[in-house]
Amino acid sequence: MTRGIALELESFRLPSAAEHIPCLICREGNIPGAETCRNCYAPMILARQALAHKTVPIMLAALGPSGVGKTVYLGMLLDMLSRQSSGLQLSARGGFSVTLQQMTMAALGHCEFPQKTPSEADRWNWVHCQLHRPKHRKPADFVLPDIAGEALFGEVDRPRSYQLIHWLLGRCDGVFVLIDGTKLQSGSIDEDFFTMKLLSHLSELRFNPKSPWRTRPVAVIFSKADQCEACFEDPRGFAQRHAPGLWRICQQRFPRHEYFAAGVAGACAVRNFENGGQQSVPLRIEPRGVVEPFAWLIDNLKI
Repeated sequence: MTRGIALELESFRLPSAAEHIPCLICREGNIPGAETCRNCYAPMILARQALAHKTVPIMLAALGPSGVGKTVYLGMLLDMLSRQSSGLQLSARGGFSVTLQQMTMAALGHCEFPQKTPSEADRWNWVHCQLHRPKHRKPADFVLPDIAGEALFGEVDRPRSYQLIHWLLGRCDGVFVLIDGTKLQSGSIDEDFFTMKLLSHLSELRFNPKSPWRTRPVAVIFSKADQCEACFEDPRGFAQRHAPGLWRICQQRFPRHEYFAAGVAGACAVRNFENGGQQSVPLRIEPRGVVEPFAWLIDNLKI
């Protein structure tokens, strides 16, 4: 005879709770002890922290195809701003918010790039932090997720196939759009097409009529610019010459946009494997142009 086990269903626990907590991303109600949202699977710790401090964090996201360097850029940005003694400064809220920075710097310290972000949303890194600025007494709360490029473009190709990304894009107050400068310079048109699809998708989102996407700031960043000096010399001209589709859609649909170049590795080598594969290896760390896109977004958010 098998012994029975009594399990308390979530549907019965919800009414017994004092009140449900709305998800920070999709606003779906969840029981107080939930780890992830039952609708979009966003981490509920973000909602609990926002509720405890009675704040609605500003949401920023780094967008771009897989392998463009979103994780490296965010990790380096967080590390630089968390160590500054003046100017813009970031401080983490919660131990989980340090993981992305720690993982990125540990990998770079071993002459490696971080592994690409898994497509599964429950394995993404989320950063909840406070921004301290000169002449501002009250810090501003920010949330920055490290979104998987494959999942992002799965949602772009098939809208609402990734509910978390669907709601997250609608929730973002501004974005970094990363595009590989080295591939553009070599003549690849895939990067231009990827970015055109992404920006077209953003411009068609309809979440808040009072704040359509065309009114939100977009910082276009040519990544890996340490291997492409032309990006640093004239980012706007580089976009016009090498990414005409991106240039045109920004001009037509996003009045508040600007172009930047950023690099983290001062020099890279290529590691060859016996199976014929290759891996890029950072030889030294020399960040350039990392903080400027973030500072521009802050200025354009008018907080």
